[in-house]
Amino acid sequence: MNVSIIGTTGYGGGELFRLLYHHPIFNIHSVHTTREEIPLTKEFPHLNGMTDIQLEHIDPEKIAKHSDIVFIAAPSGVSSKLVPDFVETGIQIVDLSGDLRLTDPEQYRSWYKHEPVSQSLLDKAVYGLPEWNKSNITKAKLLSNPGCYPTATLLGLAPVVQENMIDPTSIIIDAKSGASGAGRSASKSLIFSEINENLRIYKVNQHQHIPEIEQQLQRWNDSVGPITFSTHLLPITRGIMSTIYVKLTKEYNTESIVELYNEIYKNQPFVKIRPIGNFPEIKEVSGSNFCHIGLHVDERTGRLTIVSVIDNLIKGAAGQAIQNANIMNGLDESMGLEFIPLFP
Repeated sequence: MNVSIIGTTGYGGGELFRLLYHHPIFNIHSVHTTREEIPLTKEFPHLNGMTDIQLEHIDPEKIAKHSDIVFIAAPSGVSSKLVPDFVETGIQIVDLSGDLRLTDPEQYRSWYKHEPVSQSLLDKAVYGLPEWNKSNITKAKLLSNPGCYPTATLLGLAPVVQENMIDPTSIIIDAKSGASGAGRSASKSLIFSEINENLRIYKVNQHQHIPEIEQQLQRWNDSVGPITFSTHLLPITRGIMSTIYVKLTKEYNTESIVELYNEIYKNQPFVKIRPIGNFPEIKEVSGSNFCHIGLHVDERTGRLTIVSVIDNLIKGAAGQAIQNANIMNGLDESMGLEFIPLFP
């Protein structure tokens, strides 16, 4: 199957190229940009000697004529302008931006500060959290890939939210990401001397992933109210740690919670539940499509602590996009993603 990538010069698009390059079924037919048409190796010199593919301008009809799937890794606000033309062609679309994630266009306008796509397109888009929406993903033609923070957070919260085991008003999320989560564009706040040996909180109570997380939690349990969600920038390149605090509705112990998570995720190849007393580190999932989750009940306070880690560029973006494309086309969801994490 031929695939095309739009936005290949960013970190997410670069990871799509790297992972799809080795995929046994998906063949990279073309890569596209809104900028200059140059060899991809000029943007990514590490690809010298591996590919002579050229960045091309975006022509939806031409792309759809030669490819079966288009991955759109353009920024939010740009992707929304491309999607309508691709929908008209009938090609499968996997969108990595935030432009199709929120079902309420007014929420999108408020949080993302861009004009939303039409309601009809939002209604067609399938939210691609594969561990929890596989049946709909198998039928999707237009797929919205989840955000990186929501992926780590929702996978961590889903079992206890759906089983009504927590006070739905008690959710507090303390999330931290590496600098690649901010993209490849130049910014003073991301230069080495600003982030090295530093830890910064940002977008306090204003992060655009808040409504995405709330929307999905409320689909699972309509009692869930507004969440407290704080984001921090770590002085590392990649990875997310989402540490979640929730109040349990009755007395549970760590053993019973770990047993529940193991049972729920036992058939999900990319979610791994850590043994009691063992908590995941970002480096332990780096370069992989895995999400590792650690759990602990504080019986003194009645609170559950959930620690969920992912690689923001893979499980939080490109890897999950390929996982979804596999499911959309009836392939094993792990195909092309079976590599173990990098360590150290």
